[in-house]
Amino acid sequence: MVAEKTRPTKRATKKKTTKKAKYSKEQYLSWYESMLRIRRFEEKALMGYSQQKIRGFLHVYIGEEAVGTGIESAITPEDAIVTAYRQHGIAIGRGCSTAACMAELYAKKTGINKGKGGSMHFFSKENRYFGGNGIVGAQIPIGTGIAFAEKYKETGNLCVTMFGDGAARQGSLHESFNMAMTWKLPVLYICENNHYAMGTSVERTSNIKDLYKLGDAYDMPSEAVDGMRPEAVHEAVSKAAKHIRSGKGPYFLEIKTYRYKGHSVSDPGTYRTREELKSYMELDPIKVTEKNIIVNKIASQDEILAIKAKIKEEIAAAVKFAEESAFPDGSELYADNYMQKDYPFMRD
Repeated sequence: MVAEKTRPTKRATKKKTTKKAKYSKEQYLSWYESMLRIRRFEEKALMGYSQQKIRGFLHVYIGEEAVGTGIESAITPEDAIVTAYRQHGIAIGRGCSTAACMAELYAKKTGINKGKGGSMHFFSKENRYFGGNGIVGAQIPIGTGIAFAEKYKETGNLCVTMFGDGAARQGSLHESFNMAMTWKLPVLYICENNHYAMGTSVERTSNIKDLYKLGDAYDMPSEAVDGMRPEAVHEAVSKAAKHIRSGKGPYFLEIKTYRYKGHSVSDPGTYRTREELKSYMELDPIKVTEKNIIVNKIASQDEILAIKAKIKEEIAAAVKFAEESAFPDGSELYADNYMQKDYPFMRD
């Protein structure tokens, strides 16, 4: 929203009027701070990987920050979230500390999963965050099950169940959709459509280009959302959450977003053009939100600089914490595992 000018008249002097922002200053700064925290965390994660301090798989959330941020502002801390492996940003948005998350990437015992989960397997019972799941589409029935438990216990909570456009091809999605609609479970399904499943576009793998239409087969309320703006995500999730909490059952949102980096650190992204990437970078949710805040005088440049300094210090401290933490003891390999003690090979 750009400030409008009123035409001068004989009785009036030239003046400027600014439309009132749709959301509060606190909300805009909260969105901005959350997105910037995720971006700076991911940038340091990429640096740690290049220095071989982080090993294994690494899937960063750069470009998609408005999705997790907009979701979080529209639900409650008591609601559950389950997602796939591009999940650092979702976990941080839930309240998981950047220090514990970075330590997990470094495989340190102070990590959010004691250093045993890595990039794809964050988990926090305290923050109602149930992963971080590495198997494509496996989290869809998990989230449906969590929603079943919430309904059974009559908590009034819902479960946000997130997956990528690639996972929309999985049979577990259809089984879950059918069950959730039949039992009217309190589950919000969200497809983060960043257009490429690993390196293959939606157009090459699906006859349905608008993935939200998959919900039509189950009479599930479904719609597409602009995932490059936290405002749009917040509004869509708020609407869906209201529907679900009223007892009407599931809702499905296809949130269209874009990742600026490859599928993982080993992906050069040669399947897309530079022009395409540039066009989406012009929609960078952090830069657009910052510009909106300044142009519409929602907050001052000094306040923005203060947030940047705060985040820089926080992420630097997270890296320091991760580097100085110890690796888990070898005996931890056998801790926190499900096992049947009377199973034959366990007897010895």
